[in-house]
Amino acid sequence: MHRLLLSALLGLAAFAASAADWTTPAEAAQFRTTPSYADTLAYLQRLQRAAPGVIRLETFGSTPQGRPMTVVIASADGTFDPAAARAAHKPVVLLQAGIHPGEIEGKDAGLMLLRDIAVTGKVPHLLDQVVLVYIPVFNVDGHENASPYHRINQNGPERMGFRGQAQYLNLNRDYVKADAPEMRAWLKLWQRWLPDFLIDVHTTDGADYQYDLTWYTEDPHKLDPALSAWQRDAIVKHVMPAYEKRGHLASIYLEFKDGRDPRKGIINFGSGPRFSTGYAALQNRPALLIETHMLKPYANRVRAVYDLVELLLEQVGAHPAALLAATAQADAATIARAHDANARVALSFEPDPQPTRFELKGYAFTLSHSDISGSEWIRYDPRTPKRYTIDNWNGLLPGVSIAPPAAYAVPAPWTAVIERLDAHGIAYRRTARPLTIRAEGYQLDDPVWASKPFEGHLMLRDFRLRAVPREVTLPAGSAIVPLDQRAANVAIELLEPQAPDSLLRWGFLDAVFEAKEYGEPRVVEQLARDMLARDPALKATFAQKLHDDPAFAADSRARLMYFFERSPWYAAQNVGAYPVLRLDAAAWRQLAPSATASSPSQP
Repeated sequence: MHRLLLSALLGLAAFAASAADWTTPAEAAQFRTTPSYADTLAYLQRLQRAAPGVIRLETFGSTPQGRPMTVVIASADGTFDPAAARAAHKPVVLLQAGIHPGEIEGKDAGLMLLRDIAVTGKVPHLLDQVVLVYIPVFNVDGHENASPYHRINQNGPERMGFRGQAQYLNLNRDYVKADAPEMRAWLKLWQRWLPDFLIDVHTTDGADYQYDLTWYTEDPHKLDPALSAWQRDAIVKHVMPAYEKRGHLASIYLEFKDGRDPRKGIINFGSGPRFSTGYAALQNRPALLIETHMLKPYANRVRAVYDLVELLLEQVGAHPAALLAATAQADAATIARAHDANARVALSFEPDPQPTRFELKGYAFTLSHSDISGSEWIRYDPRTPKRYTIDNWNGLLPGVSIAPPAAYAVPAPWTAVIERLDAHGIAYRRTARPLTIRAEGYQLDDPVWASKPFEGHLMLRDFRLRAVPREVTLPAGSAIVPLDQRAANVAIELLEPQAPDSLLRWGFLDAVFEAKEYGEPRVVEQLARDMLARDPALKATFAQKLHDDPAFAADSRARLMYFFERSPWYAAQNVGAYPVLRLDAAAWRQLAPSATASSPSQP
C-alpha cells in the first residue's frame, strides 16, 4: 500500500512539474534580454527542486568579487559524482558557457535543454548513458558587468556581459598560466571529473555570412589518433549532417586571411593551450568550440546551440563506449610514450603550405577606399547570398619538436613553477634531502620581450636556446616530475622553454636573464685591457664589432659589457641558465628512491 501511495505521489509531482510554467527568462522576454546571474540560479534551483534525481547544483569556486561559481550535474539516474560515472562506464561531457559572458547563448540554451530533460519530458532519455557537467556562466563577474555597449559587432541581447573578469583577465587565454581564481577553480573541477568531451560555447566576431553557427576542433596533428578518429566520426560524419537537417547552416570555423576581403581565403586561428580546445587536447580530450554568428537574431543563435548540444549528447549517449575507448587509448599512449626512446613531441605547429578548396556561403559585398582609415572598407549585402570558392589553409603541420625526457626536475626555490604544477594536477615527487645530479639543462641567451603587455604579462617573444650538461645540487623539496602520467603533455607545455605557452614565455622565470652582480666602469676598463692583452682573437672580434655596429661603437656601457660578459665574474652568475632540468631514465632512477609523492591526486 505504501509503495502504491509513493508511486501515486511521484506521479502527481511529475504532472505538477510538467504543468507548471517552465518558460525560461530569455524565452519570456522573446530573447530581447538574457537573465542576470541571480535569475539564472533561481531558475536552476527550481529545476533542482522539481527533479532532484536528475539535477544537482554545486558551487565549485568563488570569483574575485565574491560571487559563487555554480556547476550543474545532470544525469538520468542520479549519477552525481565522478567515481559513480566511471563505475557505470558513462562518458562525462563538460558543457561551458559564458567564459566570454557577452557571448551567452550557451547559458540560455542550457536552461532550455535542462528543462526539457528534467521536467517537460521533451528529451527524457538524453542523459541515460551520459553525465552532463554544465557551467552556465564561467565568468560570473564579467557577466554581471553588463552594458549595451560591450559588443558593437553583435545583434543582441540588449545588455551583454564584459569579456574580462574583475581583474581584466580573459579566461580563454588563461588555461595554462592559470592566473585567475576562476581558472584555478575550473582546473580543480576538471581534475575531479576528468571529462571525456568538452563543449565551449561562444559567439563569433568577424565577417558576415549565411551560416548561423561555425565550429572548430583541434587539428589531427595535435591529438592522439584515437581522439581524432572519434571527432571525425561523431562530429563530422554524424552530428553536423543531423544538425543541418534541422534547418541550420553550419561551417567550419572561419578565420579570414584578410578580413577586408573574404575571397583571399581562410586560415587556422592558431588555437593553443591558452584556449579551451587547445588545453583539452593537451589533456587527451576531444573538444568542440561552438561560435554562433553574431549578426543572426539572438533567438536563432540560442536555438542553434540548443539543437547542436542536444545532438552531441544524443550521439555520445548512443555510443558511449566509443568515446570512453578513445580517451582511454590516448591516456595509455601518453603514459607508454615515456618508455619510447624514439618518441618526439611537437611543441609548435605551422600552417600546411598546401591549401584545400572551400565553398563559402557568404553574401555579396563591395570594397571601397575609406578616407577615414586610409584602407579598404568592406560592406556586405545580406539580401544577396553568394557563394565563393576560396582557399582553406586550416591544416597544420608539426613545427618545433623535442625528445621528451624521462622526468623534469624543478628546484624547490622556483615556487611559482611548482604552484602551476599543483594547479594543473600534475603528479610529482619531492626530494627529501639535497641531491647532486647530472642532467641536461638549457642555456638561454638574447631574450626579446613583447613591447606591450598581454593578459597581464610581457611575453618573451624570442631567445636563443642550446642544450648543456649540468651538475646541480637540488635542494630538499625540489619537484621531480615523471612523464609516465596521463598529464605529461601539460607538464611538457609548461616546462619546455620553446613551447608557445611555456611558463618561460609567460614571464614566470624572467629573473634568470638578470645579472645581479656588476662591475664598476673604472674596474671593467682595466679588465678589458687585461683581456685584450692576453687574447688576440678577442681583440680582433672587438675591433670588427666596432666597425660593423655603429650603435654599439657609440655606447660606452655596451662596449664595457662586451668584456664583462666574457669574464668569469659574469659566468659565475649563471645568467640565462634555465633552472628546470631534463632527467634521463638513469637520473630519474637515481632520484626516485629519495623522493616522496607530493602532488594532487588524479583519477
